[in-house]
Amino acid sequence: MSTLSLALLLLGASVLAVVIFRRFNLPPVLGYLLVGSLIGPHALNLMTDITRAQALAEFGVVFLMFSIGLEFSLPKLYAMKRIVFGLGLLQVLLSMILLTSLVMLFGVSWQFGIALGGVFALSSTAVLTKLLSERMQLDSAHGREIMGVLLFQDLAVVPLLVLIPSLTQPPEKLAMLMGIALLKAVVVLAIILVFGQKLMRKWFHIVARAKSSEVFVLNVLLITLSLAHLTELAGLSLALGAFVAGMLISETEYRLQVEEDIKPFRDVLMGLFFVTIGVKLDVNIVISLWWQVLLVLSALLTIKAVVVGILSWKLGSSPGNAVRSALWLCAGGEFGFVLLGEIAHLPKEIEQVALTSLVLSMLIAPFIVHYSEKVVMRFVANEWLMRSMQLTQIAAQSMGTEKHAILCGFGRNGQYLARFLTQENINYIALDLDPDRVREAAGAGEAVVFGDASRKEALIAAGLMRASVVIITVSDTPLSEKILHHVHEVRPEVPVIVRTIDERDMERLTRAGAAEVVPEALEASLMLASHALVLVGIPINRVLKRIRQTRSQRYSLLRGFYHGATDREWDDDDEHQPRLHSIWLTPGAAAIGMTLDKLNLEQLGCEVSAIRRRGIRAVEPAPETLLEEGDVVVVLGDTEGVTAAEERLLQK
Repeated sequence: MSTLSLALLLLGASVLAVVIFRRFNLPPVLGYLLVGSLIGPHALNLMTDITRAQALAEFGVVFLMFSIGLEFSLPKLYAMKRIVFGLGLLQVLLSMILLTSLVMLFGVSWQFGIALGGVFALSSTAVLTKLLSERMQLDSAHGREIMGVLLFQDLAVVPLLVLIPSLTQPPEKLAMLMGIALLKAVVVLAIILVFGQKLMRKWFHIVARAKSSEVFVLNVLLITLSLAHLTELAGLSLALGAFVAGMLISETEYRLQVEEDIKPFRDVLMGLFFVTIGVKLDVNIVISLWWQVLLVLSALLTIKAVVVGILSWKLGSSPGNAVRSALWLCAGGEFGFVLLGEIAHLPKEIEQVALTSLVLSMLIAPFIVHYSEKVVMRFVANEWLMRSMQLTQIAAQSMGTEKHAILCGFGRNGQYLARFLTQENINYIALDLDPDRVREAAGAGEAVVFGDASRKEALIAAGLMRASVVIITVSDTPLSEKILHHVHEVRPEVPVIVRTIDERDMERLTRAGAAEVVPEALEASLMLASHALVLVGIPINRVLKRIRQTRSQRYSLLRGFYHGATDREWDDDDEHQPRLHSIWLTPGAAAIGMTLDKLNLEQLGCEVSAIRRRGIRAVEPAPETLLEEGDVVVVLGDTEGVTAAEERLLQK
C-alpha cells in the first residue's frame, strides 16, 4: 500500500468513526481505536504495513506530552497542593499497588505487574474534563477533587515513561539500569530547566519580532522535536523531552499562542496513535478470553472507586462528594494506552485483556457519570440532609424579598448585573456553585448563596414564587434549557432572560420559553460599532440613536420594560414610557377562546408583544391567534393601557 493510500484510508475511516461517536456523545478516542481494530490485520486487514504509521504516530504522544507541559503551572500546583499531592499521589500509589498485586495473582511477573498497575491507575483527563465542563461542575467540591487528581496523574506519566521501559530488563540489571535512567533524567532536566528558561524566552522574542505566523509555528515544531530528540539521545523517551519543552514555554507570554498553533498537529497525530493501538486489538483472542476481560474490567472499576472514595473521605470530603469522585475516576484513560505501548515483550494475551478492559472502561465512563448522582442520593444517607440544609440556607437568604431577580450564576457577568440592580435598589438572589466565589462575595455583603440553579428545589428556595424575573448569566445552552423548564413548570408567567455566546442557539432557547435571548457577539459588535462611529466623527447623539434602533429591532422586548418594585422612583418622563406586563390566563379567564383581533387591545393603547404557550414563545403573534388556558400574554403599553388590558383579558 502506498503512503498516499495509507493516509487516505486512515483519514477517511477516522472522520467517519469520530462523527459517529460524537453523535452519540462518546469519546473520539474510542472511534480511533475502533478504526484501528477494523482495518488492522485481525479484521479487514486493510493496513498490512503499520510500521510507517507507528513511526508517525509516536509524534502524537510527543505533542500530547508537550500540551501537558504547557498546562503545567507552579502556582496552580501550589493552589491545589492538598488535592494534587495528597489525594492524587495516594490514589496513584495505592491503585498501582493493589492492581499490581491482583495482576500477579494470575501468574504475571512483578515487572509486568508494576507496568500494568501504572497503565490502569490513570483516568481520562480529556473525557472527564469535558463532562465536568458540560455539567458546570468544574468549580464544585467533587469537580476540584477530580481535576486535582487528574493533574497529578498527568504529572505521574513522566516518571512512568522513564520507569516502564527499564522494567523489561533482566532482574540482575534492573536496579542499575533504573538508577542510570533516573540519573540521566535528573541531569538532562536540570540542564534544560536551569539554562533553558532564559534562552527560551529570548529566542521566542526574536522569532515573534519576525511577525510571521508561519515562522512562529515552525519554531514551535523545532523546539518541541529538538528537545524530544535530545532526551532520546540521552536514552530517555521522546515524550519526556516534549513535556519539558511545554514546561519551558508555559512560563512565557507566548503560551496561549503556542497552544493554539500546536493543537491541530496534536489532535491529528494523537488520533493516528490511537488507530495504531486499535490495530493491536485481536477480536478472536478477546472473545476466547472474555471472562478474563470482564474480571479485569470489574477489578479496575472497583479497586479505583474504593481507593478514591476512601481517600477522599479520609482527607475531609463529605461522603456524598467522596462517592462522586470515586465514580468519576474509576475508569481508565488515554494515557493508559500510551504506557501500554511502552511495555516491551508483553505477552499477547495479557496485552489484549488489558487493552480491551481499558477500551470498555472508557466506553462506560460517561454512563457511570450520568448515573453517579442517583447512586449518591440512593446510598449516601446524609446526602438528603445536606441538600436540605443547603436549600434552607438559600431560603433563609431569600426570605422577605419580593419582586426580586434570581441570578443563575455569579461570575463576572452576574456580578456586573448585580451592581446595576443594586444601583436601582432592586433586590436579587444569586445562585452559584463555586464555593470560594460564594464565600468571598457573601462575606462582602452580596446576596449570593451556594446552590445549583438547574435544580427546581433550589429555584423555589431562592423565592421563585415571589420573583419578578430570572436571569441566566452563564452561556450554557443545555443548562439554560433545564432552568427554563423548571421555571415554566412552576411559574410560567415569570420572564426568563438568557445569555448566549452567539445567535446559533437563539431559536432553540426561544422555543424553550426564554423571554429574551442576549447574544454576546451582537452586543460586542454594537459596542465596537459605536466606538468606531464616534472616532470617525459621527455625532454621539446619532450613534446612540442608531444603537437604540438596532437593539429595538433585534430585541422586541426593548420597546418596553417590565414593571418592578422601584416604579415609584422613576421620574415623570420614564413613567410615560411603554412598559411590558405578563398576564397569565388562569382557568376562567375571559380571553380564553378569543382571538387577538377580537380582543382589540389596540383600542386601549396596548399591543400584544409576545405569547408564551407551553414553554414556546411567539413574538408579535398574528391577529387571528386564538388564546388558550395557561397562555402567558405579554402586553406592551403605558400604565393605564396595561391595567385596562389585564382587566379585559381576565375580567377582574
